[in-house]
Amino acid sequence: MSIEVLNESGVEVDELALVSVARHVLGRMGVSPLAELAVSLKDTAEMERLHVQYMDEPGPTDVMAFPQDDLDLRGSRGVLHGAGAEASDEVPPTLLGDVVLCPQVAERQAAEAGHSTADELALLTTHGVLHLLGYDHGEPDEHAEMFGLQGELLASWRSERAAGA
Repeated sequence: MSIEVLNESGVEVDELALVSVARHVLGRMGVSPLAELAVSLKDTAEMERLHVQYMDEPGPTDVMAFPQDDLDLRGSRGVLHGAGAEASDEVPPTLLGDVVLCPQVAERQAAEAGHSTADELALLTTHGVLHLLGYDHGEPDEHAEMFGLQGELLASWRSERAAGA
């Protein structure tokens, strides 16, 4: 699984932790190891520009997700492992898309929530990856499903990290 991190935020972050949580989420969701993901970190000015341009909303936001391939993997673990293809067919790499984070907004939210910025960035990375996989939270049932799954994935990631420490 290829996960690239591009930090243009001016803020030092634990990029390896972002890769770790993204890899964990993708693995738990059954996404092919051939999948490619980009995680970008932007400063507040650039995040606000993106937020206005793509969501028509003012101000910087914490996370945005930009899917590249038309995928909807909700509840379809293993879809990218070649579903619908013969076992001998090769599955091409799939570009999932970009998760864009704003560490400055994450820092503010972390302080309000009473946890670390690193924890907030892990949560936002998980949230963004789930959006790339087709999850949304616009309706109450979608919200419950996505945030429940997000909580489970973060808990299992933290548990694995603690066990490996």
